[in-house]
Amino acid sequence: MTKVGEGPMLAKLESEIPRGPGWTYEPKWDGFRTIVTVGDRITLESRGDRPMNRFFPELVAMLEERKDGPFVADGEIVLVRPGALSFDELQLRLHPAASRVRMLSREIPATLILFDLLEVDGEDLTTAPLADRRERLAKLCADLTVGQAPQDLDDLDPGPDLLLTPWTEDLDTAREWFADEAGLGQDGIIAKRADQPYLRGARGWVKVKHRKTADCVVGGYRVAKNDDGVGSLLLGLYDDEGNLHYVGHTSSFKTKERRELRDRLRPLEGDGGFGGMRAPGGQSRWSAGKDTAWVSLRPELACEVAFDRIQSGRMRHSATFLRWREDRDPRSCTWAQLGESPPDWSWAEPD
Repeated sequence: MTKVGEGPMLAKLESEIPRGPGWTYEPKWDGFRTIVTVGDRITLESRGDRPMNRFFPELVAMLEERKDGPFVADGEIVLVRPGALSFDELQLRLHPAASRVRMLSREIPATLILFDLLEVDGEDLTTAPLADRRERLAKLCADLTVGQAPQDLDDLDPGPDLLLTPWTEDLDTAREWFADEAGLGQDGIIAKRADQPYLRGARGWVKVKHRKTADCVVGGYRVAKNDDGVGSLLLGLYDDEGNLHYVGHTSSFKTKERRELRDRLRPLEGDGGFGGMRAPGGQSRWSAGKDTAWVSLRPELACEVAFDRIQSGRMRHSATFLRWREDRDPRSCTWAQLGESPPDWSWAEPD
């Protein structure tokens, strides 16, 4: 069976749902992106090629029971709660203790939702158009007695479960999904071209979310004014050459969280961070009278933030911290996820 080594196909962020002939639409699921390989053994791999089997034993067992011939599929692991998907509780599953994982797999079992098929019975489907891959995926799911995810999250049963994502060619239906934040459009819409092959590692799809968000690397932090914890996290994105550039900060933390953050970040203090690229240090006409000192961190943590807009290569205002992305390789947090070309960093002023 072919190893999917270049990573999954990705999506770029846009502000509006694309329209016109050839566009199709799916719900954007709020979970862990996962490549599923079923063959002599079953493997679940994150978008950064990290093994996920040990964190979701209930899904591995379910696939063992239903497998019918080898295949490689693309999907999302989610955690279903009444009328909602809980990413925070899904994060709890990434625990180092096997006993804890086993307990959580019983208490809050996960659901795997499939939306693409890359290989079946040894046949590579990545060069086939999406419409053909969907047809083959629907047939595979029928053979595996996999049902389609309902359009109302209230009808989505708790896991463990294996489901097929719905899709549509109708723009009005996609807009209805997007508008229903309590249903299929809870995390937005993914738009895909029906004739497009599966482009591993490329941002060939389009994602439209209810708010602008980005997964950023934590490259450093500033200490709170009273020296009581972290004042702000300093955020970075990688360019095409693998350089980490400062793009903004987030300071939306309560007093207790600021103290806990400093304890969490202290082991990561040291060289690394922004590595001489565009960094948050130094004085500029924007920082007169401000304390610009900051602590560099090894770039080993990623987090998701919401922001207003990008201007001159940085987030115009302080970003809002949403959640840690422990499932994501920080090296994959690139400028490309924003759906636009990076700026000319050489002239952009430091913060």
